[in-house]
Amino acid sequence: MLNYETLQTKPKELLALTGLARREFEELLPAFARALRVTEEQTRPKPRKRQRAPGGGRKPSLQTVEDKLLFALVYTKTYPLQVVQGQLFGMSQSSASEWIHFLLPVLATALDDLGLMPEREGTHVAQHERRHTEAPDLIVDGVERRRQRPKNRNKQALHYSGKKKQHADKNVVLVQTQSKRVSFLSPTLPGVVHDKALADWANIHYPPATTLRSDLGFYGYHPPVQEHLQPKKSPSASN
Repeated sequence: MLNYETLQTKPKELLALTGLARREFEELLPAFARALRVTEEQTRPKPRKRQRAPGGGRKPSLQTVEDKLLFALVYTKTYPLQVVQGQLFGMSQSSASEWIHFLLPVLATALDDLGLMPEREGTHVAQHERRHTEAPDLIVDGVERRRQRPKNRNKQALHYSGKKKQHADKNVVLVQTQSKRVSFLSPTLPGVVHDKALADWANIHYPPATTLRSDLGFYGYHPPVQEHLQPKKSPSASN
C-alpha cells in the first residue's frame, strides 16, 4: 500500500508516481494542508451523539495530510481507474471515488494559492503574469493528446491530426522558460485545428515586454510582443 512515509526515502519512485521531487512535494504540502483544513471545516457534519468511544472503529486508509496529498498527486499524474487507485491505497473503489472528488478541489485550491494554476482566459494572461516575478519570456506551443477514435465519420475527420497521424484533442499552452511554469492553458479543441488558428482563437493578451518563442506551427502568428523568436522557413527546393 502506498504511503508517503515509505516513498519519501525513494525519490525516483516518488517522482515517477507524482511528478514531484521530495523538495517540491514538501513545498506544496503547507498550502495543501491549509486548503484541506478549510474544506474540512466547511463540510464537517453537525455533531451528534457518539456510538463509539473516541478512537474506535476502522482506521482510515489516508491517515495523514501527506498521504492525502500523495493520493491526489498519484491520481492526477497517472490517472488510473478508480479500482486501481483504491488497490494502490488499500481501499475500495467507492472509497477511492469519494476521496478523488473530495481531494482534487483541495489540490486545485492549494496550487492556485501558490500561483501555480495556469490562466484559462487568453485575455487575462498579461494580468496573470504580473503576479509573478519572472521576466515575461514565454514559449507558446500546441499540445495534442491522443483520444479514442470517434464512431461518427464527421467527428473522425474533425479530430484527426495530420501532424500526429492519429485522432487527438489539442490545446495551446504558454510556458515560462525560466521556471517551467505553465502560464496559460487554452480550452480544448479538436486535433484538426492548426496551432496558429488555435492561438488566434484563444486571443492571448501578452505583457508588452514579452519575449515569445514558437516553432513553425505558428508561422504567420504576430501578436504584439517585444520580440518574437521563431525559426526561419527553409528555402524552397526549386530555388
